[in-house]
Amino acid sequence: MVDVADKIAYFQAITGLEDVDLCTEILQAHDWDLELAISSFTSSNPPERAANDNEGGGESASHSNLTSRDGQTSVDRLDYSGNAAVPGPGLAWKLITLPYSVISGSIGLISGAVGLGLWAAGGVLSYSLGMIGLGPGSGRNGESSARLVSVSAAASEAMEFVSCFERDYGSVMKPNFVGEGFMDALQRSRGEFKLLFVYLHSPDHPDTQSFCEGTLCNEVMAAFVNENFVSWGGSIRASEGFKMSNSLKASRFPFCAVVMPATNQRIALLQQIEGPKSPEEMLVMLQRVIEESNPVLLQARLDAEERRNNMRLREEQDAAYRVALEADQARERQRREEQERLEREAAEAERKRKEEEEAREREAREAAEREAALAKIRQEKALSLGAEPEKGPNVTQVLVRFPNGERKERRFHNTVAVQSLYEYVDSLGCLEVESYSLVSNFPRVIYGSDKLSLSLKEAGLHPQAILFVELN
Repeated sequence: MVDVADKIAYFQAITGLEDVDLCTEILQAHDWDLELAISSFTSSNPPERAANDNEGGGESASHSNLTSRDGQTSVDRLDYSGNAAVPGPGLAWKLITLPYSVISGSIGLISGAVGLGLWAAGGVLSYSLGMIGLGPGSGRNGESSARLVSVSAAASEAMEFVSCFERDYGSVMKPNFVGEGFMDALQRSRGEFKLLFVYLHSPDHPDTQSFCEGTLCNEVMAAFVNENFVSWGGSIRASEGFKMSNSLKASRFPFCAVVMPATNQRIALLQQIEGPKSPEEMLVMLQRVIEESNPVLLQARLDAEERRNNMRLREEQDAAYRVALEADQARERQRREEQERLEREAAEAERKRKEEEEAREREAREAAEREAALAKIRQEKALSLGAEPEKGPNVTQVLVRFPNGERKERRFHNTVAVQSLYEYVDSLGCLEVESYSLVSNFPRVIYGSDKLSLSLKEAGLHPQAILFVELN
């Protein structure tokens, strides 16, 4: 809930009333409904009547407070309620609070005032509830058209003012008024490091036409303003123009002012120009304001450049850090991949070593088993031969020569089969092969499978024989 002090301060800013008691009475009469109180006040004090009052009023107390004895702008700083504060250094500034300034605790109140607009802090100075864009818009000639991009009420008024000014005074040589709300124009001037030239247009004032044609549309004057300022104009018949006339306390028309952004949602009023002025007079005053404000604008530009350089430096440092980080991550990833590859190769080598070791053990075991089996077979065959007989007429002497030159000799009964000779050779274990044949040279006879059952005598090997082992 917005407190009473905020409501009174906001009502003062909108209406220009400085009497706190009077503002309190008006708000109490409307049950503290701020929007209803403002609407009632503005309807009872229309822009046309206020303009007529200002036209004949001459220099007001406000204007006299803005100028000192030597004609220069004073150094008064006004707080939100209009009370003078401590003078500031440098330029002769007067700080004024805009009707749209965002103060603490007033966000909810402003969002409810559809006709007043929504202004938010944090660099976003100007928004409007009219940006919903649900209703049809009216064109310049009254034709209904649907806007593809909705605009705020303040921007719509600004564009309408520019359109009417170009229609009445031409579009070739004139100040280039921006078609956007005052706060957006103020932000634009801040971004371009320029001052904001403000023109409040009073259509019914007798000096308005001559001032616009002879001064504002003067070739030299217009070129000077366009080069050195951001220009914003508004009609006091429109809502924002009327509110700006109250905020700037315009007492005479034509009315121009030069302002620039200040801190705490305020603007610095650098120069008020009231009443008709020639192009030369305008140029002198505007030139003086520029010369006085150049140090401030230069410092703002240097600060902004420093911020951009710092930001660019941070971005470059961040980019370099990211590159270095990515390089470190790539090296770490490569190191991990290399380590994993080495671990895989080591594991694969270990697996192969174990497989080879197991294969050797298996081969050795199988060889041992084969040797054991062969030894057993040799033993069995040696036992099947029986004891070697003594020499005698029925005993055959057999000499066996092996391929390696080794010779073995044994006696057999002449009645045993040729098969016994093979069993004898097998029992010796001198051969690494199992397939062989016993052969005699003179004459050459192969004692193969067809002669295994013959006795030694029948095979012609008695009483003695020399046989060669021939590998198959």
